[in-house]
Amino acid sequence: MADFGDLKTFTHHARDVPEEPVPVKLVVVGGPDEGLEIPLDSVVKVGTHKDNDLVLQDQAVSREHATFTRIGGLTVVTDRGSRNGTYLGESKIHEVEVAVGAILSLGESRIAVYPRWYLRAVTPSQSRSFGELLGESVAMREVFAILERVSGTDLTVLIEGESGTGKELVARSVHGASARSKSRYVVFDCGSVPAELAESELFGHRKGAFSGAVADRAGAFQRADGGTIFLDEIGELPLALQPKLLRVLETGEVRAVGDDKMRKVDVRVLAATNRTLSAEVRRGRFRQDLLYRLEVVHIRMPPLRERPDDVPGLLNSFLHDRLPTGDQIEGENLRKLMNYSWPGNVREMRNVLQRSVALAQTPGGELASFEQLVFNLGPAAASKPEGLSTFPGVATPQPYKEAKEELLMEFDRAYIKALMQRHGSSVTEAAAAAELSRKHLYQLMKKIADTGSNP
Repeated sequence: MADFGDLKTFTHHARDVPEEPVPVKLVVVGGPDEGLEIPLDSVVKVGTHKDNDLVLQDQAVSREHATFTRIGGLTVVTDRGSRNGTYLGESKIHEVEVAVGAILSLGESRIAVYPRWYLRAVTPSQSRSFGELLGESVAMREVFAILERVSGTDLTVLIEGESGTGKELVARSVHGASARSKSRYVVFDCGSVPAELAESELFGHRKGAFSGAVADRAGAFQRADGGTIFLDEIGELPLALQPKLLRVLETGEVRAVGDDKMRKVDVRVLAATNRTLSAEVRRGRFRQDLLYRLEVVHIRMPPLRERPDDVPGLLNSFLHDRLPTGDQIEGENLRKLMNYSWPGNVREMRNVLQRSVALAQTPGGELASFEQLVFNLGPAAASKPEGLSTFPGVATPQPYKEAKEELLMEFDRAYIKALMQRHGSSVTEAAAAAELSRKHLYQLMKKIADTGSNP
């Protein structure tokens, strides 16, 4: 694998690949004007005054509140001196570049930057939970609304999301809310079974089918007959086995290794992956026809950093009955936890809380108050100066423009380094995973190389 220090060599081979920025629109996903939307081609002014492009009825929104600007493939949000501010998560912003899928808070309203093709399938649920899942945010309540509708069916569901976002909880909750809840729920981890044994583990085998097959054995599909099978990490399934899984999904029949007979099974299929399967299809690692068959219903679990509104509720859930009576989850510790990026998502939060509670207990088993808990949030968070912004340049007297450029360069350098290492320095694979054109990725790498920013 090429070292990231060789970044300049990649820029010498850039081809003139035309930029194809994703067309986007603004969608009001919360507040009095929920459902209102407008294309974002260049500039959209948002506020309550009739001269704005997107006019809101929200009385907590200023007459001239914010501007959304589309420059190439970038979306920049600028607060126009509003009285209540513009927020990205818990951070009040003056001007910020946001990604597609970002949700901004203006007064009591929430405005999302969505792809132009995006259609909200359902109105967000009024419930703040579904099965084992919890969430106050619009993003999670949209997930709940879909799950409420599909759980009672036998539709196949594909769940995508980063590690720790709760994909297995989705699967268990769907099974628990289905008519099959009293039947078997079988988990098959596609990433933990050796490739040579995967077919036997999934579909079973007959005695004598191969060396070591001393008796007939039912596979995961047969064991789940009448119930639900959860195919965890479906993106790890060997390519050679994918046509056989496709056949099962289409016909409802399995054939054990060494058997010449097909056997009918009645199984509801749920699948999950921390990969983006559409990108895996482009790389030739996943069959497109299997992807189409799996994503009858497609659920994307949002990472915790995209839904900071859910942090207080999750804290209450994890710390239930662990804090002294009457103690409130608030103050500086809450602010610290809500501003943290949670790279390990909900799983990381649970571990952080468990560790903090264990270390805070006295020998007699008494627990300190929430504000007395000490949260270790990783090297990056722990090394930043107390009471100051965690962004580079803010704690020093730099001009605004220079501080902003330093922050963006720091992000670009770290992101591109991790991206290239993750994809073996393959620009084509890295660009597909980052959802950038190769030309754009080459431009970013050249910019880092030309400024001498290589690690």
